[in-house]
Amino acid sequence: MKVLVTGASGFLGGRLCHALLRRGHSVRAFVRRTSDLSSLPTLSDGVPLELALGDVTDYPSLLAACSGCNVVFHAAAIVESWLPDLSKFISVNVGGLKNVLRAYKETDTIEKIIYTSSFFALGSTDGYTADETQMHSAKFFCSEYEKSKAVADKIALEAAKEGVPIVAVCPGIIYGPGKITAGNVVARLMVERFNGRMPGYIGDGKESFSFTYVEDVVNGHILALDKGQPGQRYLLTGENASFTQVFDIVATITNTKRPSLKIPLFVMVVYAWLLVLFSRITGQPPLISPPAVCVMRHQWAYSCEKAKRELGYKPRSLKEGLEEILPWLKKLGLIKY
Repeated sequence: MKVLVTGASGFLGGRLCHALLRRGHSVRAFVRRTSDLSSLPTLSDGVPLELALGDVTDYPSLLAACSGCNVVFHAAAIVESWLPDLSKFISVNVGGLKNVLRAYKETDTIEKIIYTSSFFALGSTDGYTADETQMHSAKFFCSEYEKSKAVADKIALEAAKEGVPIVAVCPGIIYGPGKITAGNVVARLMVERFNGRMPGYIGDGKESFSFTYVEDVVNGHILALDKGQPGQRYLLTGENASFTQVFDIVATITNTKRPSLKIPLFVMVVYAWLLVLFSRITGQPPLISPPAVCVMRHQWAYSCEKAKRELGYKPRSLKEGLEEILPWLKKLGLIKY
């Protein structure tokens, strides 16, 4: 099939392009002119990869990229906890999806849309583990990212009711080898931890996130193409754990000391604001922002049993995933242990 991947140059999108090519599909990678293409297969390898230049917020370029495609993997998104211009979250994460849906209606070849949502779209789960039936209350949002994904999630569900063949997949916190972006937060934290810039545990140990290895998320997307039912959401999550548990597992794997300091969240808030101020000067995104600290005050525990049962999704454990990412970071010279 001819497959379009939006966000193809990103942490997830690049791996998805590789996986689709391995399965014999022709892939059209939708990227911006300024995108770093290092995560994509090189065209000189002779793979059936085509580059389409544009932006999901630029409808004419997106419509042109959709032309002749049978499937659209809409993975393009801004995955940050904070930006100087907060309006970009809505314009990209919501506007981009609206443009994909519009392009579907104006073409006659698209048979299925796999939309990369997020477990944040379903809201926090303080005190319990939730599944795909949860709907975000929309009463409070920790971040503009969370808000944008919740709004987009409802748009996707409404489109499905109107007959659009869209399947939503909702990953947890994605981590693994690849680009060390804001979306690959575990890798970023490991670099900070082993270089002495993160001297202690972050959070109170009561928070809970669903951590998902990047290759498992990619496989989940492929499974959603093969077996996902239009109008359904599938949580591509993994093991639910706190960042305290992550740091403890890392210490065991690397045979290094566990952090002796626990950094209270009120200290993290002050630190986060300082990083934001520094970010405004340098133009580099902050490692931790005030919205990210707000997220850590809540639990985001989700079950992926539906994806296991209906798609055949098989996520690895957090320990197994960390055992792969740590040697990779060490080989790159980004950490030492």
